[in-house]
Amino acid sequence: MTARLIDGKAFAAGLRARIADEVAALKTAHGIVPGLAAVLVGDDAASQVYVRNKTSQTREAGMASFEHRLPASTSEAELIALVGELGRAPEVDGILVQLPLPDHIDSARVVAAVDPLKDVDGLNTVNVGRLWCGLDALVPCTPLGCVMLLKDALGGALVGREAVVIGRSALVGKPIAALLLAEHCTVTVAHSRTRDLPAVARRADILIAAVGKPEMVRGDWIKPGATVIDVGINRMPKPDGKSRLVGDVAFDEAVAVAGAITPVPGGVGPMTVACLLHNTLTACRRRRGLATV
Repeated sequence: MTARLIDGKAFAAGLRARIADEVAALKTAHGIVPGLAAVLVGDDAASQVYVRNKTSQTREAGMASFEHRLPASTSEAELIALVGELGRAPEVDGILVQLPLPDHIDSARVVAAVDPLKDVDGLNTVNVGRLWCGLDALVPCTPLGCVMLLKDALGGALVGREAVVIGRSALVGKPIAALLLAEHCTVTVAHSRTRDLPAVARRADILIAAVGKPEMVRGDWIKPGATVIDVGINRMPKPDGKSRLVGDVAFDEAVAVAGAITPVPGGVGPMTVACLLHNTLTACRRRRGLATV
């Protein structure tokens, strides 16, 4: 068996195109342009790349982009004050505070200050609670993208499937478990202290790897024909001194066993920004009492 590759890059491109069409229609019908505010504190190189990419794709989708770059010396109070101002700004529909923040700032307090209606990262406890209660919520982008890819790969047929999520982070593991439960899967959340983790993984019709450990999930952990979603993005050194990107799954082993699998890169990664735009459009419509699509 050779697994079918789940092309997240192509799916994300299609999703962004559909969002751009919906943004144009919203502007024509109602004179509304969704707006996303991105806040970056400090000079972290990776964060700068992420924010630049998000800003570029926001504008390409026809949305308004509001970028706020603050020095690393910015106090927690100053950052929370800015988040409050953005929450009151009528032209802003989504607020993204790029993580991680400098050590002197409590990220939890900043996330709590984000207006839940504009919380396009889906991390505010109001949205977390609504997600677990089965209510409309803004959902973290990476888990949302994973479920979109799964539904596309499996023809929408997630009902009754056994899903194992390896990783219990608030950003990926826990919200994806909630989303899979909402799709009527039977869900197990596994982690570093799970007894006989390979045996637990082998039960899965759907296996989600989100642990941040390069190639931790081996081929013999995978049930033949299972659908594997690899959320990990890790850099591994090469003999020439350069590095390569690998996931949390040993891809060369897994591709010989799984029925379908996301590659790294080109799988889950491109979905994150596309789902950020999706969340911004959703927030825009909900704030104005318009039906979501």
